[in-house]
Amino acid sequence: MKSVIICDMEGVIENLNKDAEKLFGYQNSELIGKKRVSIFSEGEIVLQNVLMWLKNANKNGFYETKTNFIKKDGTKFAAKIRITPNFSNGKNKPQTGYCGMTEPIDENVNIPISFITKIIKGVAITRAGFGSASILPIFAVAAFFAGSDLSASSLSLLFTVSGILSLQLFSNLYNDYFDVKDGTDGLNDEYFNVGLNDKFLEGAQVSGGSRAIELGLITLKKTKSLGNKMLFVGLVFLLLVMFLSYLNTGSSQNLIYMSIIALTGGLLGYFYTATPIRLVSRYGLGELTIFLTFGPLLTLGSGYALSVNTIEFLSTEFQNLLLLGIPTGLLTTNILFINQFPDYKSDKMAKKNNLVVLFGKKSSRWGYLFFLICTFSFMYFFTDILVQNIVNFPRNSYLIANGLLFLAGLSIFFHLFRNYNSRNLIKSNINTIYFQMLFTVVYILLLNPFYLNL
Repeated sequence: MKSVIICDMEGVIENLNKDAEKLFGYQNSELIGKKRVSIFSEGEIVLQNVLMWLKNANKNGFYETKTNFIKKDGTKFAAKIRITPNFSNGKNKPQTGYCGMTEPIDENVNIPISFITKIIKGVAITRAGFGSASILPIFAVAAFFAGSDLSASSLSLLFTVSGILSLQLFSNLYNDYFDVKDGTDGLNDEYFNVGLNDKFLEGAQVSGGSRAIELGLITLKKTKSLGNKMLFVGLVFLLLVMFLSYLNTGSSQNLIYMSIIALTGGLLGYFYTATPIRLVSRYGLGELTIFLTFGPLLTLGSGYALSVNTIEFLSTEFQNLLLLGIPTGLLTTNILFINQFPDYKSDKMAKKNNLVVLFGKKSSRWGYLFFLICTFSFMYFFTDILVQNIVNFPRNSYLIANGLLFLAGLSIFFHLFRNYNSRNLIKSNINTIYFQMLFTVVYILLLNPFYLNL
């Protein structure tokens, strides 16, 4: 028996022979255009080996190895597989995907899973790799404090970063839990995986959730349990930050506001996908939630956590901390927004009524530009406030840097505009993630001129 399966560059199955149906136990109609070849392997093998196999196949013209596969009924079997890259007959013969020829073998195949793979597995399950969206804005607050000669606690910064990251992972895990439980992820056959498109984000999921449960990396029950553990860890760090705040200020004022903001952020993160509220399905409230939790609420809460002085409600410091989070919140919202394009079909079926579902893919292209223009319009009008608050603020460098960043953002938008309904859009998804990170790093450097002299 020799199974032959053909897939595209993202692993989506395009064709298979009768032996493949018999060997794996699936019908042709269950797989073609719906499932990816990763469905036949254990999750840890996918994480550790598959991309390496594809790289070797691309380099040498083919790759042969022995591995273990999984049938539809869950039965595991050993097999020999030969992977070859496929090419079109068109101009320059671009690569179109891969062909896998599989023969079952009667022997035990042991594939050791390395410690590094186990770490990558944890990152994949929790989506910790995207933690920069919540961590970098905290450092922007710390830079603002340093640049404006406000006093902040270094230990509080450490605890705040740890606590916020834990709460983001809690939210990520519960979002996956509810999306799988409600069937949203099960409907999604068009999600984006970076694959070999980017060296740094290689193999990362950029839309459609983590897919960790689908790959068998973790069960639905354990996803919820791990989410609860992350919540507990986050609360422990919150208590530590509150204790330090009381020691530093001699007052409970900061910790009261901190508690209110943390509770608000936690509830927004939980009910982003949780019923009965399910903010993600309420025509823009999901996007507003991302903006608030990764923007103004995050920077305001961090300010209260880091400060060694009390911050009065609606004071100048209070207002500045809120304003600091607007650009990072908008750009993080753009990450979510562009990731809704490949998920459009499944989101619509699952009544996940986000802005792309509401307006459709074609019209939604302008939404990305809208968030981009809002970000840099704000940065321009924020200039005078920063000049007033930051010692020796580098105004000219700030304006030039933001002008160049806006042009970079426009180039991503133009690619989105042309490829909004194509798999090539993934380049814009990847670059939007990098753009948010680059912007925030530049933001941090400009807020504290000391860093510019390093």
